[in-house]
Amino acid sequence: MTTIYKARKILTMNPARPEASHVAVREGRILGVGALDELAGWGPYELDERFANQVLMPGLVEGHCHLMAGSLWRYVYCGWFDARDPAGRLWPGLKSLDAVVDALAAAAGAGGAPVVGWGFDPIYFGARRCTRADLDRVSATRPVGVMHASGHILNANSTLLDQAGFLRAGIDHPGIPLGADGLPEGELKGPEAMMPALGPVGLDRSFLSGDEAGIRDFARLCVRAGVTTATDLAATLGDAEVDTLLRVAGQADYPLRIVPFLRLIGMKPADAVERALALRARSSERIRLGRIKIVADGSIQGFSARLRWPGYYNGAPQGLWYTPPETMRELYTLALARGVLVHTHTNGDEATELALDCMESALAASPARDHRFTLQHCQLADTAQFRRMEALGMGVNLFANHHFYWGDQHYALTVGPERAERMNACRSALDTGLPMAIHSDAPITPIGPLFTAWCAVNRLTASGRVLGTAERITVAEALRAITIGAAASLKLDGEIGSLECGKRADFCVLEDDPGAVDPAALKDVRVWGTVQDGRVFPAG
Repeated sequence: MTTIYKARKILTMNPARPEASHVAVREGRILGVGALDELAGWGPYELDERFANQVLMPGLVEGHCHLMAGSLWRYVYCGWFDARDPAGRLWPGLKSLDAVVDALAAAAGAGGAPVVGWGFDPIYFGARRCTRADLDRVSATRPVGVMHASGHILNANSTLLDQAGFLRAGIDHPGIPLGADGLPEGELKGPEAMMPALGPVGLDRSFLSGDEAGIRDFARLCVRAGVTTATDLAATLGDAEVDTLLRVAGQADYPLRIVPFLRLIGMKPADAVERALALRARSSERIRLGRIKIVADGSIQGFSARLRWPGYYNGAPQGLWYTPPETMRELYTLALARGVLVHTHTNGDEATELALDCMESALAASPARDHRFTLQHCQLADTAQFRRMEALGMGVNLFANHHFYWGDQHYALTVGPERAERMNACRSALDTGLPMAIHSDAPITPIGPLFTAWCAVNRLTASGRVLGTAERITVAEALRAITIGAAASLKLDGEIGSLECGKRADFCVLEDDPGAVDPAALKDVRVWGTVQDGRVFPAG
């Protein structure tokens, strides 16, 4: 049976037919987009007018986020900004370290279970860092771990440090700062330092993948944001995790398509490529497997990203390398030869330069067309690096939300005014001809592509500073970046990202027209819900 949906307006992202009034759907796919009399030519139909007062656009595509955005809400939210959980409850931000400690202590209650917080970032508190002594105030006997908003640093109390094997003299690791007493201060930076401490607080699984409840909570967040396809770029893809993903997403009421990337960690590049190919064979319509993510460096606001000279504005030490260049080069070479898509996390511009050098070498060894290798975040890339990416056939997915959430800190502390004004340089990327998407990296910032689009269009910080007027893009360009641009980075633009004949019937249903509102109000456009593969899901 064909269903024809009538809407106030349909924004298609198809330049051949950019707007329409009706869309015809059959078997979860789009028969056509246009006027009712045109679509009636497909034969008998049912006219559905439930969206007659709404605006339809392609289902939004979140090209960089994580399933843990759903599962982390079972722990204590310790972020600076207000945030809304999967059930819709608004949690107020915590504006001091004492407030964070008090919230953790209140949640701890009686018993001996670990105490876990997330979303924390001491950069908002000035020079004061959180130490193991601060978290010992929560409990001196139970492990206490607090994940930074970036996901690249874990704060630990003395008990957790001891259980991880770190509460001893003689530790010599760049990711484990020491105090005056020669013992770890309490910050664990990067995966090597963090991983031994994740297990004792129960984050080894839920942090990276998620159980059924977490996978469902993630989908609730997505529907509320108008998202019909989302990535998981830190996926734990063992057989058990894949079985769970396929089972949950295969249920009739699951409203989301997930694209998990196998993270290269704890395995050799050749094994990762073989694993990705094996996973690809297990893909379903709603779980798209067979891609790899590699991480080059850490986070800029955590001072663990790799920056080129002159380094950090406040004189902080150089950041961390997460992956050796020979490993990155080998992965790229093997993946190109086997047709496996790789996305690479590079925050600092030195990390971006390394990725480009490795890609240049890999393409010489394994020439490939339309590979679409993409640099994720790529926050400090300059125009010269964008030109290299374009010449190498790469794409970029920029972290536009950083302007709002950390723009003031980047301006004053991390990279200084000049570099802060060209961070996440969307205008330069597009002008270079580079394929571009933009993202939230949820749960690092809340999932919401329309908010991300607002960030790229307005480039406002939390204090109201315009951070780089010259790098603003238009509303139309931003909407393309969160639909067809993100879809193309995943090699799914033949199925999703625009509304046209043959593609999946994935719609974002809006109460307002994002192309008609003031650009300053783009983040306030109301989401009614989604249609995914022809199935209707109101936002709860």
